[in-house]
Amino acid sequence: MATLVRRDPLFARLSRFDPLFSDDWLKGLWMQPISGDAEAPPQIKIDLTESKDAYTVRAEVPGVKKEDIKVEIEGNRVSISAESKRESEEKKDDKVIRRECYQGTAYRSFILDSDVDEARASAKYDQGVLELTLPKKSGSGTRQLTIS
Repeated sequence: MATLVRRDPLFARLSRFDPLFSDDWLKGLWMQPISGDAEAPPQIKIDLTESKDAYTVRAEVPGVKKEDIKVEIEGNRVSISAESKRESEEKKDDKVIRRECYQGTAYRSFILDSDVDEARASAKYDQGVLELTLPKKSGSGTRQLTIS
């Protein structure tokens, strides 16, 4: 059986230390970001609860207008997408040093155990939190077949 080893880039940089050269490695170590995920699109984080009749989804979608959020329901698959747009504002004397705010589309899709009744589903968006109420379709339970 293979053993998985997690690679730690910070430890790799420290293990290359050679005191005979210079202390430039230390300056470079503190100037580099520890995580290289600054350009990665944000993931929509969800809380999913289930009652006897419905599913409730609370999704964090901060900094997005409700007009830029799309929710699609197809059977038991729910998809949420949100587009984050940056307003175009240019200043002549300002220089961007670092930009970590994401501009683009975030997407999340998941499958539920039961089909959703699309006609009775509802969505509400308030202060960066999208709340979906997804009623289960009636009659979509399991059925035992009689063997003849």
